[in-house]
Amino acid sequence: MSAAAVLNDLQIRLRLPRADFALDIDLRLPAHGISVLFGASGSGKTSVLRCVAGLEQASQARVAVGTEVWQDAPRGIFVPTWRRPVGYVFQEASLFEHLDVQGNLQFGLKRSKDPAAACALQAAIELLGIGALLHRRTAQLSGGERQRVAIARALATQPRLLLLDEPLAALDHARRQEVLPWLERLRDELHIPMLYVTHSVEEVARLADTLVLLERGKVLACGPVAEVLGGGGSDVGAALGLQSARLLGDDMGALLHATVAERDARWQLLRLDFDGGSLWLRDTGLALGRSVRLRVLARDVSIALEQPRHTSIQNQLTCTVLTIADDAHASQQRVHLQCGSATLLARVTARAVDTLALAPGQQVWAQVKSVALVE
Repeated sequence: MSAAAVLNDLQIRLRLPRADFALDIDLRLPAHGISVLFGASGSGKTSVLRCVAGLEQASQARVAVGTEVWQDAPRGIFVPTWRRPVGYVFQEASLFEHLDVQGNLQFGLKRSKDPAAACALQAAIELLGIGALLHRRTAQLSGGERQRVAIARALATQPRLLLLDEPLAALDHARRQEVLPWLERLRDELHIPMLYVTHSVEEVARLADTLVLLERGKVLACGPVAEVLGGGGSDVGAALGLQSARLLGDDMGALLHATVAERDARWQLLRLDFDGGSLWLRDTGLALGRSVRLRVLARDVSIALEQPRHTSIQNQLTCTVLTIADDAHASQQRVHLQCGSATLLARVTARAVDTLALAPGQQVWAQVKSVALVE
């Protein structure tokens, strides 16, 4: 890690007793993109956000963004919430019902004494597409619109860090799909680091740059999202272990970065190329050349020693076996496959591993039964 990276990262070290476990984490996250805290309810995700915001004070803690220290318990430093340059978006939008959208956004400006705050707010309004909502009363907004307004209000303070605590959890599926593209725009167009709490793997796959797996206050794994979801990479793979495989369950798999390369009009299919081969999936109208994310779940990958023929599975890739590891259930094993620079994951029975005599370094064929477009 370069000196510049160290000076610009987010440091979170906390020890905090809870009712049935102790939150005990030591994280160093990149100060760019979206870092997602993922875990079941009660794993400590929201407690981390509250401590970073200063809403809760851990007895043993260090919270810093770059060289700016917000808490350092051994040195007696604790910057109160109102002095921390954070924007906080809660699960419920918590808008003022007696004000219209414009009034709610103007309230956000009151926290900032910077003359440029008004320009920042206008940029947030345009980025989140809420210009047409400014004169609406909050009762007239859909759940998705309310959350977009709440995010714009948080951005109006020009925060160094944006905290989002399950911002889509209270929305139905249709409203979540409405808001997700706007969150992607925030990730891709803003240079504000975000710390995002969720227990939705769909949100992880679409939004995360860095993924932190939490269980009962402990970090099970932390790293680039593709490595953690796939259980690959030298450092992350060792950290994942059986506990993380159990936590992710059927959602464990590969996250691939691909480009739309070809449209087959006859069969209504798209060919997506990644550094490891090509995958076909149904045509959703994406433009050629567009960069996308793809999810290939471990349960949807099978392994053959020779190229399969006379099969309905059209997506077949040549791979090399990297590692074979025990899975959460004794009947299964996880096989990591190197495919170009990408890593696929297959969840197969231990009996199949023995029958095929699979071993690291072996050349095999991966059959991909299903591919999901997540962006």
